[in-house]
Amino acid sequence: MRKPLALFLKGAGMGAADAVPGVSGGTIAFVTGIYEELIETIRRFGPEAFVAWRRGGLAGLVEHLNLAFLVPLVLGIALSLVSVAHLVTYLLDAYPLLLDAFFFGLVAASGIVVGRHLAEWRLWYVLPLLLGLVLAQGLPKLMPALSGGGSLILMIAGAIAISAMLLPGVSGSFLLLTMGLYGTVMEGIKNLDIGLILQFGVGCAIGLFTFSRLLSWLFRHYHNATLQLLIGFIVGSLPLLWPWRELTRYRLGPDDQLIPLDYRYLLPNDYALLTGNSAQLLPALALMLCGLALVLAVGERSTSSFKEE
Repeated sequence: MRKPLALFLKGAGMGAADAVPGVSGGTIAFVTGIYEELIETIRRFGPEAFVAWRRGGLAGLVEHLNLAFLVPLVLGIALSLVSVAHLVTYLLDAYPLLLDAFFFGLVAASGIVVGRHLAEWRLWYVLPLLLGLVLAQGLPKLMPALSGGGSLILMIAGAIAISAMLLPGVSGSFLLLTMGLYGTVMEGIKNLDIGLILQFGVGCAIGLFTFSRLLSWLFRHYHNATLQLLIGFIVGSLPLLWPWRELTRYRLGPDDQLIPLDYRYLLPNDYALLTGNSAQLLPALALMLCGLALVLAVGERSTSSFKEE
């Protein structure tokens, strides 16, 4: 029997991850064993839902939309975004290096967990793996072209960000940051700006409706190749979380918000020498290992459940 509290907590983890530039809620969904069910559930929101309602009434609609799964999960995501997100964004400002170290370990371990789901290996799977790597690196560099704050831009940003959040390893928050909209959207959520939330939400709904169908189709027809694509996304996102990096190129967005464009990745000693800041090597390594161990422990359970099914 499904446990609503467990789903709520998984949703809270997804919401907290989505609040951090560089981390994807899709990563949390995968390592907790709910990723494919989430994609399939989102896909069901469409014309088929009306048919289910006509045939089975309210009970048929609830079953078709898998609301016993979706409602506690969405409640966890929503509550986390307006509560835990405050803590996460504070840590991002106060201890960015240590937070990056923790999430680096978390995301690196996620690649291992996804790899465990592969039933077989074929040579041509290298292609989706490389595609994931290229897209994870290339998407953030394209996003600054979509800067601005109009209604249309907010809707487009919502569609892009929510689609990215469905992909393990691709951070919708980081794409918002590169568009210069991360601060605007997060402040709107924190302050319950209904107008902004509605505009952004419409874009999210459009992105969910279209992208979930694409992912669902890929999983049904090219399951292992799609997993390779996701591994590529995860591995390609790791440089964005490397704790010892130096910003080498940026631009200023609305309200003089700093939008990163390029980094130089350093060893801890070089980081300390070049920036004059402490590399915090021991606590950073400890948090990397914590993130790694946490995901591997959770992922071991989800992989076992996956194989049983």
